[in-house]
Amino acid sequence: MEEQIAQVTKYQYAGFWMRFWAYILDLIIIFSINGIVLIPFSFINDGKPIDIGFWTVSGIISTIVYFLYFLCMTKFFQQTLGKMIFGLKVIKEDDSSLKWNDLFFREVIGRFIHNVFKIFVFLYLFVAFTQQKVGIHDMIGNTRVIHLER
Repeated sequence: MEEQIAQVTKYQYAGFWMRFWAYILDLIIIFSINGIVLIPFSFINDGKPIDIGFWTVSGIISTIVYFLYFLCMTKFFQQTLGKMIFGLKVIKEDDSSLKWNDLFFREVIGRFIHNVFKIFVFLYLFVAFTQQKVGIHDMIGNTRVIHLER
């Protein structure tokens, strides 16, 4: 029993506002990356969007950059640039190493649900009201976001 209590209080979990500002900073970074990656497309087709059915090439590339940024940064560094600046880190709930399938569910499926079904954006508020500051995407991926020890 004491071991479980020690496990619960081992970390200082990152709250809603710290995670929110890290996410906003990540969006600015992704927007900048997309600006650089998509510049060549402004010289193709007289600057008009290239349509592929319902989507545009720019939209598809932007979406891929968005998901790859979160997935790869979290896998290789356990944090995105926004989380690095705010001193946050993603860990597995059982302290094992982060696996691709956990991060796929957290970063791709979780973010897809929040971004496509706009009403689910309010599920981010779970972070503010749960003991370990977990959102639905953390529950799906079995992860937690903690403050780095200083």
